[in-house]
Amino acid sequence: MKKKQIKNDIHPTIFEEKEVRRVWHDEQWHFAINDIVEVLTKTPNVSDYIKKMRLRDPELGKGWGQFVTPLSIETKGGLQKLNCSNLRGIFRIIQSIPSPKAEPFKQWLARVGQERIEEIQNPELAVTRAKEIYDKKGYPKEWVDKRMRGIAVRNTLTDEWKERGVSKGFEYAILTDEIYKATFDKSAKEYMDYKNLDKKAGDNLRDHMGDIELILTMLGEATTTKITTEENSHGLNKLKKDAQIGGSVAGRTRKDIEIQTGKKVISRDNFKNQKFLKENKKNSPR
Repeated sequence: MKKKQIKNDIHPTIFEEKEVRRVWHDEQWHFAINDIVEVLTKTPNVSDYIKKMRLRDPELGKGWGQFVTPLSIETKGGLQKLNCSNLRGIFRIIQSIPSPKAEPFKQWLARVGQERIEEIQNPELAVTRAKEIYDKKGYPKEWVDKRMRGIAVRNTLTDEWKERGVSKGFEYAILTDEIYKATFDKSAKEYMDYKNLDKKAGDNLRDHMGDIELILTMLGEATTTKITTEENSHGLNKLKKDAQIGGSVAGRTRKDIEIQTGKKVISRDNFKNQKFLKENKKNSPR
């Protein structure tokens, strides 16, 4: 019987403020090799460093295919295939990287592995730890609760898309863009630019949305899920139409809010802006 792959955890794990993407595969964590190398070397060109590292260590290059596995990992552009390795493989790669961070990084990896076992035994721990990460970053509790709910809504939608023929990262991005455009009149890229966010720097659009923006995003995605299941839609073209309809429901709600309040829902503010962060925290109940 084929083992079911457990969904990526709610939030990438973090080592010294750097996100390291991971996926649970064959009953163990597999980490994105590019992220590991970047954390340990600070190199501006990770692919080039890995190429030279394999040439510098012939044994590593020779056995590369034995411990490196391309796996689908959730990225900002949707699911993408990234070269990953389990703890044993990562430890082997670390041996070829001269870095003072190697030993503390090994200890960190071992701790992360143990945390996942605990989370499988008690799934609520994954949510609790994600909340702790946002709290340490200074996000208000009420906002974090909405963000957690939004992640659950998003996961339900992407599960439906996967079951109905979506397999490539760019397809997830296309469908998500349809919802964004119908809800906010902006694509994800346009929205990122509007908020002065940098995808290359690791900025996540939803981590910089205000309360109403998050709620409307949830409404658009939850409605899309409902339409898709009711229509039993399959294939990218039909799913795009569902996304447009679902996003339009949220879009009409946005316009109603703007008429009633006389203010735009979409804001240029982001949580890098300390004033925005303080205002959201001030409005959050104690």
